[in-house]
Amino acid sequence: MMITEIDQIISTHYHPEEYPVLHWQIEDWRWTKPLKGLSILDATPVFRNTLIKYKALLAAGANLSVGVTDKLPVDKKIIEKLKTWGVSFISPIEKKCKFDIILDCAASFSNLNAQLGYVELTRSGVETYLKKESPVYVADSGRIKKIETCLGTGESYFRAMWQLDYKEWVDKNILIFGSGKVGAGIMMYAHRLGAKVTVVTDITTIGSAAIQYADELIGITEQERIIGAIEKAYAIVTATGISGAMEKICPPETFINSSAILANMGVEDEYGASIPKDRILAEKSPLNFILEEPTLLKYMDATMALHNEGALYLLQHPEAAGEIIPPVETENKLLEIVRKEGLIGEELQYID
Repeated sequence: MMITEIDQIISTHYHPEEYPVLHWQIEDWRWTKPLKGLSILDATPVFRNTLIKYKALLAAGANLSVGVTDKLPVDKKIIEKLKTWGVSFISPIEKKCKFDIILDCAASFSNLNAQLGYVELTRSGVETYLKKESPVYVADSGRIKKIETCLGTGESYFRAMWQLDYKEWVDKNILIFGSGKVGAGIMMYAHRLGAKVTVVTDITTIGSAAIQYADELIGITEQERIIGAIEKAYAIVTATGISGAMEKICPPETFINSSAILANMGVEDEYGASIPKDRILAEKSPLNFILEEPTLLKYMDATMALHNEGALYLLQHPEAAGEIIPPVETENKLLEIVRKEGLIGEELQYID
């Protein structure tokens, strides 16, 4: 993979203020080479903005391979470009492959061996790694991931709906399942667009976003109220992070027969096998992955940089074991760069 080819694409589509943290990482690491000679597998979903993440790893001196699996969406055009550049692609079935570090997503490559450990991009993959008793640096923990999952994913749900010609939201009833980081972001943007927001969640774990942006809150066990909300919804979106959650909450035919526009924003099939794929937009895949850029780079920048920082942490802490939360000082350093050099400084108030 040639940095010059990556640069041509980056310079055509992005400005440095859209990726201030990765830009800092690239500039610092091209001199210090902190990952020189390390074999690293990066399984971040492959899209155009992922190339900037690769550039940082290459600048650091890593021997980079790219992980691709049917479990995670990709931009096929970018895959083809990477192939022409001679990139080494790895699939999860290649169990004999060994790396120093695996930068994973949703534990897709947890079956492969990583001598120094793993860095996991999503919360959904953590349980798998804890069962392996391997050191796993969890980029999903802490404040930075909220930029992507709250601000970025919320924006991208509505951008995807706009692309599908669902553009008018004033006074429309939107029903959101889940009030975590992804759900909170969708709530916030729905509120901004003038929609009437109903949220189904575990009331005992309700966050401030749900209280602030939801017009109605329904407990996860209140089936009668949930069915009523489904019947009057204009749009329904799942953000629970739990596979098959919807068919466990209420009868599947409630969703199947609903007139609502159904979508999923989680990595897992949150509707379940009893609800057919063709009833859900994008056949149950995260809706924002229909977009050329599923999450805008300005929201992905710090998360991708933190994912990369995990590799450096594992190299410098060979004694590490179990789940590793990103150090506060690391997050503060990256967030300060976003505030000073990025485009979303004012929006950071929503993740504090």
